[in-house]
Formats: sequence, structure tokens, C-alpha cells
Amino acid sequence: MPIIRTSSDLRNNYNEISTICHHTNRPVYITKNGVGDLAVMSIELYELLTDKHILYKKVYLWKSTI
Repeated sequence: MPIIRTSSDLRNNYNEISTICHHTNRPVYITKNGVGDLAVMSIELYELLTDKHILYKKVYLWKSTI
């Protein structure tokens, strides 16, 4: 189940949302006027996801040369 908070929650409870991101290792989705606007995540999760993306891209490129 995704973690969803409002933009005012992010503004007023930044430390709480930061703690959630770090402890769950999942993004927190931020809404603005009831509509999804942002995904906030820890730097560790961001780096993990970008590293995976780079690896998958290398595998894809390698497979396309076979």
C-alpha cells in the first residue's frame, strides 16, 4: 500500500516524512489539491534505483549486440 501525504503535511511535518522514507525504504507520494504531484524518497533509495536502472540498461545494450 503506498504512503500518501499532502503537500501541507510535507511542509509542516518534514522530519516525520523523512523518517518514514528512511525507515520504510519506500517513497512517500505527495498530493497537491488532492492530486498526485511528487514522490519523495531517501537518497539511499534513489541511488539504489538509479544504479538498477544503469545496470538494466547495460544488460539491454549487451543483449542487443548478441
